[in-house]
Amino acid sequence: MNSNIQTSSPADQSRVSQRESAASHAEPALTPPVDVVEDAGGISLYADLPGVSRENLNLHVEGGTLSIEAQADLATPQGLQTSHTEVGLGRFRRVFTLSKELDTQNVSAELAQGVLRLRIPKAAHAQPRRIDIQVA
Repeated sequence: MNSNIQTSSPADQSRVSQRESAASHAEPALTPPVDVVEDAGGISLYADLPGVSRENLNLHVEGGTLSIEAQADLATPQGLQTSHTEVGLGRFRRVFTLSKELDTQNVSAELAQGVLRLRIPKAAHAQPRRIDIQVA
C-alpha cells in the first residue's frame, strides 16, 4: 500500500540521523522504533506504527529532512470500557536528516500490518559503477 509523500529538493546533509523537532510540534508524540538497512542501491527504513491506517499517516521530505507523523486508530469496541491503558497516546512522530547521496525524489512507501517500509534509493552519482578497462 503506497502512502502520500511530499518532496522538495534535497539539502546538503551528510548522513542519516534523527533530528529534534520539539519546537515545531507542541503536541506530545511517541517516537516509533525504526530499523535502517543500507545496501548498494539505497536505504530501507522500517518503522513500527501499530494501529495506524494509511489515511492517518503523513510522510514529508523537505530540504533533506524526512518526517513521519501518524495517528493510531485505537478505538475501544462499542459497549466496552477501558479499565487499564499502557499506551494512551496514539500519536507518532520521527524526523530524520537525509544524506545528499539519497534520491529524495524517488521515495516509495508501503504500510502493512503496522509496519511502514520506506525505500530511498541512492542518487545516480552515488551508485556504485563498474569502470571498463581499455587494453592498449
